[in-house]
Amino acid sequence: MPGRIGVSEQEASVWRTATLTEIRRETPRVATFRFAVPGWPGHVPGQHLMLRLTAGDGYVAQRHYSIASAPDDSGHIELTLDHVDGGEVSGWFHTVARVGDRVELRGPLSGFFAWPGDRPALLIGAGSGVVPLMSMVRHHRARGLSLPLRMLVSARSPEDLIYARELGPETTAVFTRSAPPGVPVGRMTSAHLAPLLAEQPPGGWEAYVCGSNSFAEHASRLLVQAGQPVDRIRIERFG
Repeated sequence: MPGRIGVSEQEASVWRTATLTEIRRETPRVATFRFAVPGWPGHVPGQHLMLRLTAGDGYVAQRHYSIASAPDDSGHIELTLDHVDGGEVSGWFHTVARVGDRVELRGPLSGFFAWPGDRPALLIGAGSGVVPLMSMVRHHRARGLSLPLRMLVSARSPEDLIYARELGPETTAVFTRSAPPGVPVGRMTSAHLAPLLAEQPPGGWEAYVCGSNSFAEHASRLLVQAGQPVDRIRIERFG
């Protein structure tokens, strides 16, 4: 079905009440919010959803957010949200939301950026762009998939690296402002991609790029220059 994988359009269009069950701090400005969602139809790693908040006076705010959890986490989903300056929804989550609060969710949405675990995946993200990619990594681990998966992520500093406690040998981190002793500081370059593309798996990589507009343009340009086919680069832009 165009735009979706695995879930009917009717199922994805239903608003469901979700209850906040856990809040986990990831970095000083980023936290993960875990929800129990009765009737959630499931998702494919890389998909997102629509979240709706309704104030007491009837004011409604809606936002799209990538799903961070693996689809194997039945009955629950996780969203990892950056505290955006002036953001009314992210601001509510970071300053007001408490366990037990309820919101409305609709989805999952989009099939273009989804990775069902059927091809080697090269994941490239920056900042909160790592969120849908982490869903793919978690899916890969939960299913014990043998398909190659590698992730290259960019963050300002080690303190700003989302999911730092979970990242394993499949991940290489690039730091743009400060880094541990002996680790170069700077923007992602072709030198970071070269060793990943050199280990080209049978059939080649499917590349998934997620981040700001400027990062997405930069990373996809590096991939093309390194020989990655344009039709095998999937991009999700934030902002």
